[in-house]
Amino acid sequence: MKNLAILASGSGTNAEKIMEYFQQSSKARVVLVASNKKDAYVLERAKKYNVPGIVFSKAEMENGRLEESLRKHRTDIIILAGFLLQVPGRLIKAFPDKIINIHPALLPKYGGKGMYGRHVHQAVKDSGDSETGITIHLVNENYDEGKIIFQAAVSIEKGDSPEQIAQKVHALEHKYYPNVIESLI
Repeated sequence: MKNLAILASGSGTNAEKIMEYFQQSSKARVVLVASNKKDAYVLERAKKYNVPGIVFSKAEMENGRLEESLRKHRTDIIILAGFLLQVPGRLIKAFPDKIINIHPALLPKYGGKGMYGRHVHQAVKDSGDSETGITIHLVNENYDEGKIIFQAAVSIEKGDSPEQIAQKVHALEHKYYPNVIESLI
C-alpha cells in the first residue's frame, strides 16, 4: 500500500477526486493534504475524507519542515493538485521521481511561472489554438519541465470563453488524474 500526500493551494477539486478515488483502493491511500494557504478549501475537503490536513509556509517548505511532515506520514508519492509554489530542489531530491503534477495545458505550451488557472486558459484562447488539454508530469527544479507521463486533449470551439475552456480542461483532469496516479503505483 503506497501513501499519497497531496499539496494544494486552493479549492481542491482535483484533490477531492483523488481522495475519493483512492478511498477504497488496495494500492494506495491519501494520508495527508498539505496547503500553503490556511484558508484553502482543500483542507475542508480533506476533513470530509478523514484525511489529516496541515498548513505550511514557503519557509517551512524550503527549510525541511514540510519534508519532516511528509516523512512522518510515511509518504511514498507527492501529488500536486493546484499547488502554486515552486517545489524546492531539496524536496525534489528527497522524493526523486515521486512528485507528480498536473498542468491545465498541453505542455510545453503555456507552461512556466505564472501560467496557472485562468492565465493558461486566457493564453490558449488568445492564441487561437483549436485544442488544449492536460499534462501530467514528474516535477523537477523548473516549472512545468519535468518528464511528461500523460497528455489528453480537448477541442476548443471558436467562441469558447476562458471559463468554458477551463470547464473542458477540468473534466479531463477529473477523469484522468486519479487513473494516471494509480498506473504509476
